[in-house]
Amino acid sequence: MAPTPDITLYFLGASRAIRIAWLLEELSLPYNLEVSPRASNGLASPEFKAKIPTLLGKSPAVKDGDIVVQESSAIAEYLCETYDTQGRVLPREPKARAKVREFMAAAEGTFMLHALPILYARWRLPKPAAEYLPEMEKGLSANVHNDLNWLEAELSDGKEGGGGETNKFLVGNTLSAADILMGFSIEFIFTRKLGTDGGNWPRVQRWLDGIRESESYKRAVEKTGYSL
Repeated sequence: MAPTPDITLYFLGASRAIRIAWLLEELSLPYNLEVSPRASNGLASPEFKAKIPTLLGKSPAVKDGDIVVQESSAIAEYLCETYDTQGRVLPREPKARAKVREFMAAAEGTFMLHALPILYARWRLPKPAAEYLPEMEKGLSANVHNDLNWLEAELSDGKEGGGGETNKFLVGNTLSAADILMGFSIEFIFTRKLGTDGGNWPRVQRWLDGIRESESYKRAVEKTGYSL
């Protein structure tokens, strides 16, 4: 028997926290929300950071009874291991389970890792060096292209010539934690156009559009006011 949840989600607007709200909705888990919009500087306000029971004061974080977890992939792992007793979003079958975990890790450790330096360069490059930004972005985008090419291939149904249908989900025939974790990363990359110039990933776009039609995602957006 799974324990009774006593979950609070600390949710900063326009952030990775949508992953956790979405996962909680998909698992039909009750939870409390501590929601804050971003301050005028685009960051979390000091008042909101002070509410988060971690040393970093970053969102997302969850408190479940006396257990506190930060980092979206770690939170997802905790929620799945604790409450997904049927293996709905983290399959029990070893091969599928390993694949879901691979995508969960890659969402941050590969996709966001390669995309964020482009965003940081746009934000932080001194004005005298701004003329070098296009060339810098071009160099950094190679990794993003490689990542998206991988995802495009993963979403193929395997038919020769690449003319078949796009898989609806990253692993198996139902929504999994892989889709939920990766969904934000791809939305972020596409919305901010981080290293995407010159590329075309129609399967990735169809997959992203499809998973965002899930009722659990819509409920999470409605409850949190999420918008990127």
